[in-house]
Amino acid sequence: MKSSFFHFLKNWTLPVAIAVGTVSYLLFAYVPTLDAAGDALLPFFETLLPLTIFCTLFITFSKVDFHLMRLCRWHLYILLAQLLLVALLVVLILGVTDASLFTLHSSFFKFLLEAVLICVIAPCASASPVVTAKLGGNLTQMTTFVLLSSVVGSLLIPAVFPILEPHDNAVFFIAFLAILRRLAIVLLLPLLLGAIVRHWVQPLYRWFVNTPDLGFYCWSLSLAITTGITVRNIVHSQAGLSLLGAIALLTLFTSLMQFIIGRLIGRAVGEHICTGQAMFQKNTGLAIWIAYTFLNPVASIGAGCYVLWQNIINSYELWQHRQKTTNQ
Repeated sequence: MKSSFFHFLKNWTLPVAIAVGTVSYLLFAYVPTLDAAGDALLPFFETLLPLTIFCTLFITFSKVDFHLMRLCRWHLYILLAQLLLVALLVVLILGVTDASLFTLHSSFFKFLLEAVLICVIAPCASASPVVTAKLGGNLTQMTTFVLLSSVVGSLLIPAVFPILEPHDNAVFFIAFLAILRRLAIVLLLPLLLGAIVRHWVQPLYRWFVNTPDLGFYCWSLSLAITTGITVRNIVHSQAGLSLLGAIALLTLFTSLMQFIIGRLIGRAVGEHICTGQAMFQKNTGLAIWIAYTFLNPVASIGAGCYVLWQNIINSYELWQHRQKTTNQ
């Protein structure tokens, strides 16, 4: 019985993490005796989240052979597809804002399109190499793309958002530096420590290699925390139910569309696992922060919903991969 329970947890880690995050928040929010404990624990979980992401990347990067990291054709194709989608959404947002036809509902459509934009413009998820490796994809190529995507994202976001929400140039220069600093802490520091462990701390490196799912479980813990924070943002949102429902449906369509585009590009170049993950798996934690800071709180709900959709798709991919490996 005990082994069956752990086997279930191992096979369905991501849905379990989403359920745990959702139920935990609802318990602390709506059970009166737990309300005070929830308020006290919130800062702890907000501090724990970046630490779990850091540990996930540190463990993953420790397994990467940095001598093999180089640009591939598919890196450029995925970035080009992302840029085209961003350009299309920017044109649509500006068109909705200016069109007299949508005067009565321009705010509704603008919020909706900005919520989608944040799910497209965000860089590739820092933890995406974890899932890619579990699916049998190329860990080194995926890690290279995460670094490249993060650099492009840190340049693209400050360039695009002043067009949509005019601000003083000094504000966006500060924003540019803030994005770079956040990416450096979350991405570059674990990359550096991972290289040190791989080459000079062999006992720890061997333990990481011999415990292949350790990074995946660290990421699952961060997913549970992110889900709880997402549910909290949705519950406390000032947006109406119609807008919330539209954002949820449109971000589901966006996640599927990006996944399909990535897979199509991958089939053309022979790397469909990497390209599928690279195109659709987004750094939603960064996206939520960006939306709150430079767009509006409603746009952050799009990134919150995207967390759920991309991990449901990942769960299905992992299930498919288990079925294939079991039947071989």
